[in-house]
Amino acid sequence: MTNINIGISDQDRKGVVDILAKLLADEYVLYTKTRNYHWNVVGEHFSDYHKMFEGQYDGLSADIDEIAERIRSLGSKTSATLEEFAKNSRLEEHPGKYPEAKSMIQNLVSDHEKIIQSIRLDIDGCGKYNDVGTQDFLTGLMEKHEKTSWMLRSVLE
Repeated sequence: MTNINIGISDQDRKGVVDILAKLLADEYVLYTKTRNYHWNVVGEHFSDYHKMFEGQYDGLSADIDEIAERIRSLGSKTSATLEEFAKNSRLEEHPGKYPEAKSMIQNLVSDHEKIIQSIRLDIDGCGKYNDVGTQDFLTGLMEKHEKTSWMLRSVLE
């Protein structure tokens, strides 16, 4: 890490970067899964689901960029390969499986909820590392996932 004087020790910044690296991997896996579902959804509500998934992966793309830039602002390089994302993600992928539309939506709800749960723990972890800026950033990101999971659950009702 580069010598940075922002009121957070090098050791604490490394701890925060480790938290953000896992989150970045989770977000990238969720982005990929959402794009997969956008490409492969079929059925009666194809057009609606296709557009919904597109809006979601566009939002995730922006979030991924923000997380990577947060890591860079803390003085670290960011993971940027599929191998690193797969290794660090707390989400599961399902290669070669193309569920029906409702199952796609349920899978996304589950993944968003896993990320929400992880972020809640990550917020506490950032507190341990004296980084209120990242805590605030994560709180905003968690709220986005809460809204998306609510919208997805509403489609299932």
